[in-house]
Formats: sequence, structure tokens, C-alpha cells
Amino acid sequence: MTSAIRTPVKLLDLEAQYRPLRAEILAAITRVCDSQQFILGPEVEALERELAACTGAAHAITVSSGTDALVAALMALGIGHGDEVVTSTFSFFATAGSIARVGATPVFVDIDPVTFNIDPAAVRRAITPRTRAVMPVHLYGLCADLDPIMEAATSKGIAVIEDAAQAIGATYKSRQAGTIGTIGCFSFFPSKNLGAFGDAGFMTTNDPALANEIRLLRNHGAEPKYFHKRIGGNFRLDALQAAVLRVKLPHLDEWTAMRQRNAERYGPLFASAGLTDRITLPTIPADRGHIFNQYVIRVAERGHVRRILDDRGIGTEVYYPVPFHLQECFASLGHRPGDFPHAEAAADSVLALPIYPELTMEQQSAVVAALADAVNG
Repeated sequence: MTSAIRTPVKLLDLEAQYRPLRAEILAAITRVCDSQQFILGPEVEALERELAACTGAAHAITVSSGTDALVAALMALGIGHGDEVVTSTFSFFATAGSIARVGATPVFVDIDPVTFNIDPAAVRRAITPRTRAVMPVHLYGLCADLDPIMEAATSKGIAVIEDAAQAIGATYKSRQAGTIGTIGCFSFFPSKNLGAFGDAGFMTTNDPALANEIRLLRNHGAEPKYFHKRIGGNFRLDALQAAVLRVKLPHLDEWTAMRQRNAERYGPLFASAGLTDRITLPTIPADRGHIFNQYVIRVAERGHVRRILDDRGIGTEVYYPVPFHLQECFASLGHRPGDFPHAEAAADSVLALPIYPELTMEQQSAVVAALADAVNG
């Protein structure tokens, strides 16, 4: 490796994915425009069938975003004021925000420092008579350790909502993320492995009654039109987003394999640069399939390292700099620094590097060369 390599590399290059699909995507958008049917309808119904087949879930219900998927899941389970939901303190804000939005109390627990996912032993300790659900997060595209979580929850009649926003196609003991718990919640945010052209999401369940309840809630609880059985929300998916996603869905397996290939290539590159004792690479448990929505390392003096990478044109991001228990909006819960040390240590050291499918070996070499200069400089 040499500091002479100065190839700029974006954290995510959506244009590289779009270019070969442009004609097909524009044709799909035109099809919807010509139909003038923009809310739900045949495009959405077709996407839901295709998503159910992709995930192996009995039911796939599209919604307006991954955040709304979490909110709708909680609403469908009747969770609200006076209830507790146990979840990780280390995730994207929607995880905790959705719990608070329905009036329930988020009960935060620490993470496994190796996988960054929720600690199953901590989940078991956090369950109280007020606990109505556990919400494990499959962070960065790696499933949480679900068997002990499911055992702890189901033994007490508690629902499990899988926050699989970053994990479409990830597996746990050969089972698809989002199909193991009571409800699975996914995001189609543009940066996800399967991204829409804006906000979108979907939910999975094997319970037909819950599937019907979710469909009711996403349309203001109305059935039939203008007759409202429940107070729901406007969680409907646009047909334009469904059409775009239907073009992209057949490519998901290939894109996932390319992300996994890129993750595998990073290992030898880091080793040849003498970095394996200076940074911590992602760990993949043998019973799980990682889809690398993000490729996240740990590094000391992250701020210094990131500034050098930015100067070299290398895109990075910090997912996430402040755990939930230290966020200002949750100050009323009474947490203090040190309450969840593994999450706090992760928040201080994690750094996401480029991993998108179209990333070339030259670009990865440039990332590693810049990182070597940053760490050793």
C-alpha cells in the first residue's frame, strides 16, 4: 500500500446501480403513470406477492417506510401507554422512536460487543410484567441471536418484532430475517440493499389475523372506505415505488453476493496493509448470513482517522454516534453514561466503509491505502 493511491471512493454509489437498469425503471414508472393508479393497486399487490416469495413469509404487506412499519407493528399488537418494549440502545433512531410514538416505554439494554446486536441475556433480565414486546435489531445486515430471544419472549407470551430494516436477505440458522418473530419490519430507504426512489418499507408475518390488521391500519383503519374500525394511519405504499422495487428485486441476490464478495476481499487487503492489529473487522457467527448493508470496523481515534479519509475522498459514516439512552429526548428515562458500556464503546469507535455491490478492487485498495495512512499517520 502507498499513499500515492488517491482514488476517491463514495460511501455509496447509487448511480452505478441505476445506470444499467435505467431503461427498465423508466418503463415501469411510465406504466404506472399511464395507469394513473398511484396508491396501492396491482403494482403494490404484485410486489407483495414477490416479497412473500423472496422472504418465505406467509404474508408481506408494503408500507410507506421502515419507520412506519415499526409503528404499524406496535399498533397491530395493541401496544401503547403503560406498556414496555425491550430493545437495543444502539440502532437507528426509528427503533426507539417508534416505541415512544405509540406511547409505550422503550426499555434499553446493552449489545454484544462482537456483533453489535442486542444481548439476549440482557433481554431476559429486562423483561417485566409490563413488557409487551421485544424488538431485536438486525444491525448492519447481521441477524441478532434470535433463538434465546424468542425463548425468553415466548415463554412469557411476549411478541417479538424484528427490526430488519437493514437486513433483507440476511439469515439466521438458514431462516430469513423477519420471518422468525411475530412481525418483521423492513426498510426500502434508497441506501438499503434493496432501495426505493424515496421512502418505502414492508412487513412480514405468518399470522393471517395480524396481516389483516396491518392492512387495515395502513389505510386509516377503514373497512370499507370511510367506515373506520380502528384509528390507523396513512402507511400506504405508492405504486410508483412498488414499480421501481419490482424492477430491482430480481437483482437482490446478485447484489447481496457482490457485497459479500467485497467484504471477503477487504480481509486480505487489510492484512497486507498491516492493519489487522490496528482495526477490528466485522465478525460473522457461523450460524448467520451477513448481507452487509454496512461494512463497519472499529478504529481508535476515529475522528482523526475519518478526517484523513475525507481529505483523501473516501466516504465514511458513523452508525451511530450516540446510543439511545444518552439521547436528549430520552433523558426522562434517567440513564447515565456508563449504563450500557458496550454500546457506548461502539458509538465511540465504529466506522462504516464503502461496501456497495459495484465497488471495484481498485477502489477497495484505495480505501485500505487511505486507512493505512490514517491509522499509521
